[in-house]
Amino acid sequence: MELVIVLIILLIAVTIFAIKLNDGGLAFPFRKRTTLFTPVERQFLELLETAVGHQYRIICRVKLTDIIDVRKNTAKRTIRTAMQRASGRNLDFVLCSKSDMTPIVGIDLVHNRGEGYKTQRDWFVAGALDAARIPHLRIKVKGGYKPQDIRNCIDAKLAPVRFKEPQKPIVAGTNNPDRKAPLTRPIAA
Repeated sequence: MELVIVLIILLIAVTIFAIKLNDGGLAFPFRKRTTLFTPVERQFLELLETAVGHQYRIICRVKLTDIIDVRKNTAKRTIRTAMQRASGRNLDFVLCSKSDMTPIVGIDLVHNRGEGYKTQRDWFVAGALDAARIPHLRIKVKGGYKPQDIRNCIDAKLAPVRFKEPQKPIVAGTNNPDRKAPLTRPIAA
């Protein structure tokens, strides 16, 4: 009986020793990063906040699957394939509505010198965002941007989305739905 107890204690000691050797003695071998963003991302975030921070909420490093969803009545196999392809994709920044946090536009920084993974256009991300009707904006990394440049770029990308709904006419009376007769030119005799 004493031999069995000694063998069990020895087995436990060997197991603990093997576990300690395997993970370097730490169950969670993590440390705090010194920076959350690269210097380029941090500078662009500050520029973006200056440009549109009053109008939108800016969310950083968003997974594609967090802002898109699969349409109803889609085959299970298609759902699984699409979600697997989308699961590893991220957007650098997403501008959201301040009132209800709906995604307005996705922004990716593009490195033109081969630095980073977004040098080439990701057609899957572009297609998925296009299908979900979320504009996708790709901005090249370079110095010298002004907040107005970024604001103009975002406004240009959002123009087709904004102007789909009818607006009030600039000159009153030119587009009156209550008018009985349409405005036409007189026909010559």
